[in-house]
Amino acid sequence: MADQLQSKPPPTSFLKLSYPAARVVMITMSREKDLNCTSSAAVLEMTAVFRWFDAEPSLTVAILTGAGKRAFSTGADLKEWNAKVAKAAAEGRDTAGAGPGNVPGAEGLSNRRGKKPFIAAVNGMALGGGCENIVNCDLVLASRTATFGLVEVKRGLAPYSGVLPRLIRTVGLQRASEFALTGKIIDAYTAEKWGLVNKVVDPDQLIPEAIAWAKEVAEISPDSIICTRAMLREGWTTSDVVEATNISNGREWVELQKGENMREGLKAFNEKRPPRWTGPRL
Repeated sequence: MADQLQSKPPPTSFLKLSYPAARVVMITMSREKDLNCTSSAAVLEMTAVFRWFDAEPSLTVAILTGAGKRAFSTGADLKEWNAKVAKAAAEGRDTAGAGPGNVPGAEGLSNRRGKKPFIAAVNGMALGGGCENIVNCDLVLASRTATFGLVEVKRGLAPYSGVLPRLIRTVGLQRASEFALTGKIIDAYTAEKWGLVNKVVDPDQLIPEAIAWAKEVAEISPDSIICTRAMLREGWTTSDVVEATNISNGREWVELQKGENMREGLKAFNEKRPPRWTGPRL
């Protein structure tokens, strides 16, 4: 499928890109020995890849997973973080802003806005920033061996990359408080019960299931996917339902109606044939 790309992806070392189906990219975090933790360089790399994905017309949906069987991601590279803090302290400088999420120009997944959906395929531990990432994914599939935890408080830190307000909206204040204030680790079935995970599957079925879900999304008009996701997200982040509806209707919905894909969808329905989608207008 890579030969259908209309632009070249950014160079990567932490991330491995593959194309398991039409209009689908699979992004694998690949520091297996370090439990796929993210350094400052890794966060910048992810930012570049995510922005490329949003801009690439031939792609509709991304799958994010981790290399190996142990970890999806254990979040920030604490060894790098400790070294930066120690150096700043030794030089008499402010130790604030040393974390990977504070890198200028970086927009990690946990606080990503974007316009196209991500499916998380959680293959193992999703801890700290790794757990923060899945809370901001659009769909989450988990291996039954996966675990989840906002463990920052146990390291003298706090989950600061956008997860806490998102978590409250997803699971409610009390469960969010139980999760974040204790640093407890929950299993995949508990995460599913809480609404953080859509479906739990056997480990060998995780990637095939994620690809199957991605193919379902990719077969739909890319404009419809972008518009619908924007409407969902506006409702998630805007307190007033009518205001959220009006914002989306005056933005993505207006543009969708100007595009070729809407006309093609209506025409295909009336002609009783499968639609032939083009690249997104949005």
